[in-house]
Amino acid sequence: MGKYDYTGKTVYMGIDVHKKTYACVSVCAGEIVKKDTMPASPLALINYIKNNFSGAIVETVYEAGFSGFHLHRKLIDAGVKNRIVHPGSIEVATRDRVKTDKRDAKKMAVQLSAGRLRGIYIPTLEQEAKRSASRLRNSIVKLRHQVGQKIKALLFTQGLIPMDDDTALSKRWLNQKIEEVEALNYPVGFYYTLKRYADKWLSFTNDLAEIKKEVLMMQSDEEKALLLIYESAPGIGEITALKLKDELGDMQQFTSEKKLFNYLGFTPVEYSSGENVHQGHISRQGRAMLRHIFVEAAWIAVRRDPQLNEIYKRLLIKRGSKRAIVGIARRLAGRLRSCVRDGTLYEIKKEALSAESTDAINDCCVTS
Repeated sequence: MGKYDYTGKTVYMGIDVHKKTYACVSVCAGEIVKKDTMPASPLALINYIKNNFSGAIVETVYEAGFSGFHLHRKLIDAGVKNRIVHPGSIEVATRDRVKTDKRDAKKMAVQLSAGRLRGIYIPTLEQEAKRSASRLRNSIVKLRHQVGQKIKALLFTQGLIPMDDDTALSKRWLNQKIEEVEALNYPVGFYYTLKRYADKWLSFTNDLAEIKKEVLMMQSDEEKALLLIYESAPGIGEITALKLKDELGDMQQFTSEKKLFNYLGFTPVEYSSGENVHQGHISRQGRAMLRHIFVEAAWIAVRRDPQLNEIYKRLLIKRGSKRAIVGIARRLAGRLRSCVRDGTLYEIKKEALSAESTDAINDCCVTS
């Protein structure tokens, strides 16, 4: 029997991407037509599509994750319409407890064919490169924090600091502790360990200063203007503005606040039964780091922005502090989106909220 002719037909392919293999399931006209596993090579996948679905319109999908956007760009260059989806957006049946590569690929293919999957935003190569530099800094911040914790744990074991010491580490503070250890004639092994940890902490600190300098030098005039807008929002400093700019850019991809909230994971999960609609906790899809930034900024914003402070107080009475601050973070993100898209600085308004804004306060009420 000859090969099936797919000319003019649309084939939907789900791809479960792994380090060494791609598991692919293809759906056409509502039926599964092929299931295969191949080496994890974009070229092998493109040749597979060309050899098996010649003349067809092929749409593919895979989950966002460790593999990044390289496969996506190769598929697009080959004329394949691909999208990357957030893993949490893929529907899973309540009793579906079996997870295999081809089952995952099948879910994606079926849901793609039904139009139930929405792709995430794909950054340009330039944006991705700048994100990597920003994320490098985040990684070193975490490493420095870990070393700082080890230093304090070591000092505590010898009674050199109290258990609840909350001193911010600095070069001066470390030098004082090293001199103290030296003066008190602690064993050489203890002094050596403390000194090595201190050297490591200072090395990371120097790395962070160098990375910050280099990252700022990479910014174009347009990006510098964007940074000023991000920094104009209450609670957003220079480093945080860099992170937001690298992750969110000029926000032109977010044509509505809802799309931004979806990206940040600030959209409440909805439970519907008949005519009843209940909203629960936020979805937490998207990058947790961005949600954390907006929540931290929200705590400062409620002290600096009278309108946000008024909203927070009302939400606090209705929903409690945890939900209230997430609502403020969501509203702050929406305001900042408008500023970035319009090219205007964030403006703190002193006047009271309008009736329309007051009515919209409940829109902020989402659970963290």
